[in-house]
Amino acid sequence: MAKFKGSGIQVGDPSLLQTIEQPPVGIKTPLQKGTGRDGIFQMTYNPGSQLEDNLKNLILTNHGERLGNFTYGANLKPLTLEISSQEDFEQKAMESIFAAVRSFMPYVELNTFSTDPEDFSAFESETGPDAGIGSGLTKITMKLKYSVPQMRIAERGLIISLTCV
Repeated sequence: MAKFKGSGIQVGDPSLLQTIEQPPVGIKTPLQKGTGRDGIFQMTYNPGSQLEDNLKNLILTNHGERLGNFTYGANLKPLTLEISSQEDFEQKAMESIFAAVRSFMPYVELNTFSTDPEDFSAFESETGPDAGIGSGLTKITMKLKYSVPQMRIAERGLIISLTCV
């Protein structure tokens, strides 16, 4: 039996085995320096993680902050500026978020929404030049649950914090 050097490659040849790395889905925010195969910035490799990041950015963006698209975002800043005079803050915030998601991410289904305000004036110092002056700041923690049926993403939670004057 004759041996042919150029007759092909054996099936069990280890040089045929190669790992195919999943390409990145998007840039992770807040921007951080990338490591390894990320490149300049850290990347996300999971579509579910990228979707959560995009949803968070949509909710935290106010009108006029995105170049080329003035109406992008949930526009919560005007609500937070007058939170003490608004009795229905939670309802208005929920409506703004729902409208933004319906316009820019219609594939996301919002399931539940709740807020938890925390007043910082309870933490004011009793000594020093600002003694007796309240900070007037309120931190609002918004919790929402969402799902994305098209991507087979069952209910996930997202927690967003806003500081209000």
